[in-house]
Amino acid sequence: MIGRRCHVSGRVQGVYFRASTREQALRLGLSGYARNLDDGRVEVLVVGEPSAVDSLIAWLHVGPPAANVSGVSIQEISPEELDPEPHGFGTR
Repeated sequence: MIGRRCHVSGRVQGVYFRASTREQALRLGLSGYARNLDDGRVEVLVVGEPSAVDSLIAWLHVGPPAANVSGVSIQEISPEELDPEPHGFGTR
């Protein structure tokens, strides 16, 4: 299991980005959340098997059809930072 915190910038709020991210994450068997930030970005915490995490991160670079992603920053999260590990995938 690995964890990543991603910050997605561009036109990513008000375009079904969080809900679409949740759908993709659940399809891939991932845990975590997606939430809007005050600065217009979306923060995504994702935890799961490395190949599934990589698949979601690749999807974040594109997003749903109405989105226009201009960048994705990715931060590795250590196992200690994931205690307790999230269960399910939420939107905030």
